[in-house]
Amino acid sequence: MKGNRIGNFCWRLALPAVLIAAWYYATEIRPMLHPTLLPSPLAVLRMFWKLLWNGELFVHIGASLLRIFYANLAALALGVPLGLAMGLFRPVERLLDGLLSIFRPIPPLAWVPLSILWLGIGTTSVVFITFLAAFFAIVINTIAGARAVDRLHMRAALSLGASRRRIMTHVVLPTVASYVFTGLRIAIGVSWMSIVAAELIAASSGLGYMITYYREALRTDAIIVGMLTIGVIGLAMDLATRRIEQWLMPWRTGYHLA
Repeated sequence: MKGNRIGNFCWRLALPAVLIAAWYYATEIRPMLHPTLLPSPLAVLRMFWKLLWNGELFVHIGASLLRIFYANLAALALGVPLGLAMGLFRPVERLLDGLLSIFRPIPPLAWVPLSILWLGIGTTSVVFITFLAAFFAIVINTIAGARAVDRLHMRAALSLGASRRRIMTHVVLPTVASYVFTGLRIAIGVSWMSIVAAELIAASSGLGYMITYYREALRTDAIIVGMLTIGVIGLAMDLATRRIEQWLMPWRTGYHLA
């Protein structure tokens, strides 16, 4: 078991290690581009320690994480009940499906001008834009989960005299939960994409703001630090979500061909 974990860890590190080695070769051993265009990994590492030591990176990470937490919490609180209602009750689906189909294709960033007018520049506006990105991922997956409930299980529960509440808690929710977690994983990814773009315009803190600030200062090393920080935090959040899903639903296992 321990050997398998070490092997999986090595496989995950193999490609990043090759890319970093190629990056080091192209910037330190045989430079091909000006450092302003592509700094070396060592320069990025030095900038990372500098931003970490003076506390600036922690401030921006905290601001972005707090906004993503608020946005995804609101998306779960609204998207899961709405998705269940639309997936289980046809009248609700007929009432809301057209409205959702109209708003879903609109990119979250298209809401930036209106969010600034309505909510001003700051955290509330960025959270609103991030919420829009996360909400549709969660509600669509919840609808799919509600429709995936096995009718035989529903009929078996009804024939045994189960109440609507017990059917919901023992039949519907265990099926929908895996879809909700999938929607949450997607929502976390699109949340980072939308929040960075929103912070470029409507915030004075956060990793998106940091990237914009150092772009204007032509500090490519700090820009790459911001980008890699987003990638690492996004990976950690995705892994944590998967671990929580495995802990809550140990019966849900996949099949691998190799």
